[in-house]
This record gives sequence, C-alpha cells and structure tokens, in this order.
Amino acid sequence: MTTAFRSFFRFLFQNGDLQADLASSVPAVADWRLSTVPKYLLPDEVDRVLGSGDRQASTGRRDYAILLLLARLGLRAGEIVALQLDDLHWRAGEILVRGKGLLHDRMPLPVDVGEALTSYLRLDRPACKTRRVFVCMKAPRSGFSGPSTVTTIVRRALDRAGLHPVFKGAHVLRHSLATTMLRSGASMG
Repeated sequence: MTTAFRSFFRFLFQNGDLQADLASSVPAVADWRLSTVPKYLLPDEVDRVLGSGDRQASTGRRDYAILLLLARLGLRAGEIVALQLDDLHWRAGEILVRGKGLLHDRMPLPVDVGEALTSYLRLDRPACKTRRVFVCMKAPRSGFSGPSTVTTIVRRALDRAGLHPVFKGAHVLRHSLATTMLRSGASMG
C-alpha cells in the first residue's frame, strides 16, 4: 500500500497536479522477516522426529546422526555438510563446528550424539576419498552437495512423524532447541 501511495504521489508531481513531491512523506512500514518468534517443535515432537526413521537401515542410522546433531547441538544444515572426520575429537568429547563467517567453535559431544555418529561411521559410512563425515550412500560416494540435502532429510523425518510445521527445514530443530533452552532458564547471551 505504501509503495502504491508513493508511486501515485510521484505521478501527480510529474504531471504537475502537485506542487511538491509528497512521495517521501509516506512513512515506511516495518515488516521484518524474522521479527516474530521462530517456529519450533515441542520436545515430544522433536522426540517423534528422532524416532521416526528406520535405524536398522544404513541410511536410517546416518539420518538419525544428522537429526541428533540438529536437535541436540542446534547445528545449521551447512555446518553438518561441512563436518570433517578430523573435527570429531573423541578423547576430548568435543566437536569442531565450522560455522558462518569462517568461525570455528568447539562444542561438547553429548553421549547420544557420539553413539549415533560412532554407529554410522563404523557400520554405514562407505569407503571414499572425502574427509566429510556425511556422504551419499549411492555412487558417486561424495560429501553432500549442499545444505538442501540435510533439509530434505529433515522434511522426510517430519513427514514420517506426522508433523506439518509451517517451516520444514533443518532450522526448525535449531529453533526448537533454542526455545527449550530459553524456557529452561538459559540466557540469550
């Protein structure tokens, strides 16, 4: 609506119907995309997503490890794609996360996440030249092409769990973790 008013005022000014250009007098209306509370899942819904896969199958164990990294550590899809074998520090119980803006953070590796990763790496990760943790199960054996692969894994898990949130990407699990932590008393800082 504001754009229409500005265009109309410019038209009237250029036509000579107005003495002054009133387009700049139309105030801007804030409409920030991320101004609302992010969409999230309740803890029992996150558990349903985690339990939705077939962990008897190779792909199911890989996807479970990915879902745990998203749900327990709040990683971004791109951080999962970039995860290297050398980023897993088993003795220290840490994982090196290659985040946005070339930032690297060390995070604790929870036991359940470590067990899922170990299971996938020992039983299911195909032999290949890439040092990435997560690789395609079908030839050619390479790391995921991008974050959209992780998003697809999350969408399929949400569908299997019978959940239909507004946003179905990997970030819904990150937002769910953050919301649960804030409700438990964690600070925003």
